[in-house]
Amino acid sequence: MSPPSRRLQTKPVITCLKTFLISYSLIFWFTGVILLAVGVWGKVSLEAYFSLASEESTNAPYVLIGTGATIVIFGLFGCFATCRGSPWMLKLYAMFLTLVFLAELVSGVSGFIFRHEIKAKLSTVYKNAVQTYNNTDSSSSSAAVDTIQRTLHCCGVKNFTDWGDTKYFKDNGIPPSCCKVNSNCTPENLKDLDKAGKEVYAVGCFALVTGVMEANLGIIAGISFGIAFFQLIGIFLACCLSRYITNNQYEMV
Repeated sequence: MSPPSRRLQTKPVITCLKTFLISYSLIFWFTGVILLAVGVWGKVSLEAYFSLASEESTNAPYVLIGTGATIVIFGLFGCFATCRGSPWMLKLYAMFLTLVFLAELVSGVSGFIFRHEIKAKLSTVYKNAVQTYNNTDSSSSSAAVDTIQRTLHCCGVKNFTDWGDTKYFKDNGIPPSCCKVNSNCTPENLKDLDKAGKEVYAVGCFALVTGVMEANLGIIAGISFGIAFFQLIGIFLACCLSRYITNNQYEMV
């Protein structure tokens, strides 16, 4: 049995570690709530963009919702484990944080390395969506093209003239979703590229989307890696607290 003075020195350390870990777990829990909200918002608002990228219904929003819900549960579990002072619970919490850290790190590195391939794939998919566009059917790609053009105020892949090579243009002209607000988009004007140039958006959608992405790539990468390495703090705190509690229990025997 260790001297009482040593146990008295250990207890303030344990209390301090518990305070920090509970604070961390609450922040971690709040991160899960944000992911959950983003997943729900993405499912409701961005389904057109996701369906265009995958050419079919995508599970991306559900992945965010599932990840957010899991983080919320384990964030609460971390608070419970800290309050209970259970070493095995703290070790389980540290293992989960490690898995989250590795998953985020692999995803971030993969996205950065293969960003050019992803960009090329999106370009191909969007070109195919424009070529096969038909606003009279219920295809997800056609609906996605309309949504993107209305929302981003753009037209075509590189510019509005891309529509001139499509079958839809020969029959109907440029889609109405390209029209500017309060413009004179008559069927006759939309079937003439020269006249339509004054009535529709001139900027291409793909250039606009990728331009914004590339301009903010550094910020996105910094935030992603910052969130990933944030898990290391929790791993360190959970392991330290588990070790101090275990040692303190042995010292009392």
